[in-house]
Amino acid sequence: MRINEIFYSLQGEGRWTGTPMVFIRFSGCNLKCSFCDTDHSKHIELSVGEIINEARKIGGECHRVCLTGGEPSLQISEKLIAALHENGYKIHIETNGTTDLPAGIDWITVSPKTEHIALKEADELKLVYQGEDVSEWESFPASCHYLQPCSCQNTKETTEYVLAHPKWQLSLQTHKYLETFISSFR
Repeated sequence: MRINEIFYSLQGEGRWTGTPMVFIRFSGCNLKCSFCDTDHSKHIELSVGEIINEARKIGGECHRVCLTGGEPSLQISEKLIAALHENGYKIHIETNGTTDLPAGIDWITVSPKTEHIALKEADELKLVYQGEDVSEWESFPASCHYLQPCSCQNTKETTEYVLAHPKWQLSLQTHKYLETFISSFR
């Protein structure tokens, strides 16, 4: 599998904000979003076993992983999901929803970047908000509906939308605020 990076951090978005996780970032995507923060030209090829070993090495006692990208659904397999579970991991995924997922994922976050998606439900829906009409997504079957400012640039506008449309919750990219906070003490 083409892996961009594997790292240990706090989840910075959505329902699990503040929760320690091992992030497995896949390289490659079927969409070309202007705000994407993944360098798809950078990757290494890793087997399922190598991914598990790296997650263990980096995450230590943490038994929660987040499959992210790029678009992880283009590469993940039932074999990877089974191996992660066999090693005691709870599995989260952040997906654009355009491709079906293998069974066994514990928490699914759909972050659609196009109106045509394959997934018909998720644990949470997270939209990167850029001022567009998002009312069509209000009925998407998910326990949480989040709007997230695009790269922290339109936080005020996103907050105002959430206040006017209480079906939505605000999701900030907390990890970006923490990076700024932590780097100010270095």
